[in-house]
Amino acid sequence: MAINYSPWRELNDLAGQVFRAVSSEDRSMAMDLYRSGDVFVVKVDLPGVDPGSIDIDVDDRTLTVRAERAAEPLDTSEEKNVWLTRERNYGTYARQISLGTGLDVSGITADYADGVLTLTIPMAEEAKPRKIEVNTRRSTIES
Repeated sequence: MAINYSPWRELNDLAGQVFRAVSSEDRSMAMDLYRSGDVFVVKVDLPGVDPGSIDIDVDDRTLTVRAERAAEPLDTSEEKNVWLTRERNYGTYARQISLGTGLDVSGITADYADGVLTLTIPMAEEAKPRKIEVNTRRSTIES
């Protein structure tokens, strides 16, 4: 009896198990960051988070976003209610962003809609590009 053995298939299966385990334990907050004119926009995915649990603060030049998603209770006192699988993450999430100079940290605004937190960070006035006019004078030297 011949056995079809492939070490690559086994390695692939093992890698799949490892990466699935890592992704199911991942507690990061997916984030997009882009510049739109004179503001920077940060979009953070926070699905299922109570807006009251979102905490945003700035300390020196570090912006910290914290949020909590509470686990849904399941009444297991009844025999018909039994967890079959539980893959959604619950708990406290946190993300820090280092803010460079030239940003107006006092002007940061935050909105939360449809599970997405949007932070708008304006540039400071002194950091905005500007044109400097060149003044000209006529020479008063006579020959």
